[in-house]
Amino acid sequence: QVQLVESGGGLVQAGGSLRLFCAASVRTTSSRTFSTYAMGWFRQAPGKEREFVAAISWSGGSTDYGDSVKGRFTISRDNAKNTLYLQMNRLKPEDTAVYYCAASTVPGTTKNKNDYSYWGQGTQVTVSS
Repeated sequence: QVQLVESGGGLVQAGGSLRLFCAASVRTTSSRTFSTYAMGWFRQAPGKEREFVAAISWSGGSTDYGDSVKGRFTISRDNAKNTLYLQMNRLKPEDTAVYYCAASTVPGTTKNKNDYSYWGQGTQVTVSS
């Protein structure tokens, strides 16, 4: 019922910044709207498990971050535009991964990837040293 499309990834030098976008499309036959979904960002590097990056509540009033990105990344959303954002600053080579946005019907914020029902196809972020 929700389609998610990420964009904004690319190649950046260590210390640089990128802003990721996640455009959401909700079926018109759905009883829910984008603003009723909690949203999250996850990432997956080659050979590693998918890792929680950040989450935001439906209203944007509550956020949560993985320990490795706290203080460097900022998650936000614009419900009027059906868009989720991830501002990434002071990037490190270890931030290199495919980044996915996801939607959840769980209230508040959640770090558990199993709580997310809808996923985008991902956008590659590569940070060179």
